[in-house]
Amino acid sequence: MKVVVDFDLCESNALCMEAAPEVFEVRDDDFLYVLQEEPPEELRSKVEEAASRCPKGAIKIEG
Repeated sequence: MKVVVDFDLCESNALCMEAAPEVFEVRDDDFLYVLQEEPPEELRSKVEEAASRCPKGAIKIEG
């Protein structure tokens, strides 16, 4: 699985970070960072939850 974020859409509201802190992090500079672009399969449900929570639909999962 690969995580793809459209940073033009991302508002860095940290809802994804709440769902999958192993994969997403909003830092003090108010920007989202993807900690694991290809997270392990056992995190799929958390990453899917993060993508579904994103109000702008900026997170996509490939594979």
